[in-house]
Amino acid sequence: MSKPHAVIAIDLPAGLLEDLRRSINPIVTGSDPAAVEAALPRAEGILCSALLPLPAERLDRAPNLRVISNFGVGIDNIDLAAATARGIAVCNTPGVLSGAVADLTIGLILAIARRLFENAAYARDGWPRRQPPPPLGWDPAGKLLGIVGFGRIGQAVALRARAFGMEVIYHDLVDEPVEGLEDCRPVPLDELLELSDVVSLHVNLDPSTHHLIGARELARMKPTAWLINTSRGAVVDQSALVEALRQRTIAGAALDVLDPEPPAADEPLLAMENVILLPHIGSATVETRAAMRDMAVRNLIAVLTGRVPPACINPEVLAARA
Repeated sequence: MSKPHAVIAIDLPAGLLEDLRRSINPIVTGSDPAAVEAALPRAEGILCSALLPLPAERLDRAPNLRVISNFGVGIDNIDLAAATARGIAVCNTPGVLSGAVADLTIGLILAIARRLFENAAYARDGWPRRQPPPPLGWDPAGKLLGIVGFGRIGQAVALRARAFGMEVIYHDLVDEPVEGLEDCRPVPLDELLELSDVVSLHVNLDPSTHHLIGARELARMKPTAWLINTSRGAVVDQSALVEALRQRTIAGAALDVLDPEPPAADEPLLAMENVILLPHIGSATVETRAAMRDMAVRNLIAVLTGRVPPACINPEVLAARA
């Protein structure tokens, strides 16, 4: 019996690739678009990241496709409805990156509070004693953190924030108390924006969350408040954010994600003093990336060999095959 073919559109360590060869025939394309296109007609599986768009028209060029295994939690690069209609299982890697993203979020809160980037630049410039240093920072203890999206990552952020003495409110589709976080209060989005000293975004990107934070929402925030986004860039209306930062409607923004990525050279956010900008490093630790690769590979192999994968977004597709 021949092994199923799968496009491998991310880099894998040699050992993991050898493990794959025991169960499938990998077609290693990396991120080369032409190589991916050439392999689609044979592909029964795809192992990819958010960098590979998979709209309906691309899925049409892969008539044998049975599974898309995405390296990451977000699946906004995939037309989920089209995949489901075609009987294609869509898998992701939830859970394994929650801690890394939460750690980064807390790191950004501390960087904002203690003005770490400003003080580092001041010291690097020669610690000029005749010029005033950056203003004093503030203590996180007692400040109100508003978390938009209270899933795995949002809850992990809340646990860490409480250790620094922050109070936590949150907005989510589900507002039932979370075990161990009963003191974190669910509130409507407008109330969260109006009350919070820091607003942190942790939602998936889909039509309901596209530009969830726009001019209206930014105008509701305190002029002393900061916006943190470690989810997806398009959750925020970037033009509205630039204007709010220019007008000092809010104090600043700490962003690990943009729309698009990478940004254009003339993107205004790159030159703004009240912006901390990182190159989408939420999951960028050795341990987390290894765990993500492992789960993505296990998802791919499981579906192609008729087993239940660790994480499937549209399990109804698998149920229909049973």
